[in-house]
Amino acid sequence: MANSELFHSTGIHRSTTIKTKPELVRIKYLDVIPQDGTKVKGTILLIHGFPQTSYQFRKVIPSLSAAGYRVVAPDTRGCGDSSKPMILDDYRKIHIAEDFRFLLQGHLGIGDPVHVVGHDIGGMIAHAYANAFPKDTASVTWGECPLPSSSEYEETKGSVKQFHFSFHQILDLPETLIKNNERAYLKHFYDKLGYNALGITPADLDYYTAQYSQPGAIRGGINAYRMFEEDATDNRRVLKENGKCKVRCMVLNGAAGGHAPQAKKVAEEFYENFEVVEIDNAGHWIAEENPEDFVREVKRFIEKS
Repeated sequence: MANSELFHSTGIHRSTTIKTKPELVRIKYLDVIPQDGTKVKGTILLIHGFPQTSYQFRKVIPSLSAAGYRVVAPDTRGCGDSSKPMILDDYRKIHIAEDFRFLLQGHLGIGDPVHVVGHDIGGMIAHAYANAFPKDTASVTWGECPLPSSSEYEETKGSVKQFHFSFHQILDLPETLIKNNERAYLKHFYDKLGYNALGITPADLDYYTAQYSQPGAIRGGINAYRMFEEDATDNRRVLKENGKCKVRCMVLNGAAGGHAPQAKKVAEEFYENFEVVEIDNAGHWIAEENPEDFVREVKRFIEKS
């Protein structure tokens, strides 16, 4: 079975329309509930990064579900089959976190605190979720991202290493240059930041290319970058008003990725209670390059007493 077929047979794919300001947003999500009478231990919210969709978790969802967890994996606004709003402010990470809180509580009726796991830009959203809704967050895992306003973010946002941070700030030009070249642009990131070349196959690249070739998809993905400075302002404000986040935190990076060396320093800036974990044999795309260790570490962390 191809990866895309496995993903689409894994659980129930649905979408819901969420009332947001200033417009309605449709969120497509995958909802996987343990079968065969397995007692549900809790809910895990998986938040993808760029240039990806909820498809990036195709290899880990079955194992997490088999371990007794309900798994909810949405496409963030602007990506995949979710709505792609035109207004830039819609892409602030706190607004996307609000999408997911409504999805979980208002739409799915999940009242207990959830385990939030985010990667790349999804890590920034996971951090925003834990900051805004600490009582609704059982634990938070994020990684492979420089949280906006962190020392790592300020030091690297204008570097060649993060060239796309600056490139994506330009209005219209990235969309114009990437149009009809989506496959080459996406492949650049997968090749440059990966360690295990089998993590993202040519068939997976085809799937992602189709997703980001949809009308408005590249713009939606890039708009998340265009809000980084506003996200930094939000992070500084929350830190000043509330102090460090008290939600139990794990920072999860690939050992061969570029963010691991700064992980402890960044976590210390924002969290009171945290641990830092590196996944061997993985670069940036941890859940795809080494799904077994990704699942093992996520389970270990959220099940800690």
